[in-house]
Amino acid sequence: MANTNFPFDKHNYRLMLIGLGIIILGFIIIGLDKEPHGFGFLGLTLGPIVTLAGFLFQFYAIFKKSESK
Repeated sequence: MANTNFPFDKHNYRLMLIGLGIIILGFIIIGLDKEPHGFGFLGLTLGPIVTLAGFLFQFYAIFKKSESK
């Protein structure tokens, strides 16, 4: 691999896009709740858990070391 000045590898950017997709999916799940003010299972439990998992995946994607060859 060539010596570049980019802070992340191509693999890191791909993982960050996956994490962003998980976060967006969590917010979509929250919005799908049919209870008033989002007080149902989707708005209070499943959506926030998926969103938190997306943010944790983002931390993993940022701190993952690239494999030097």
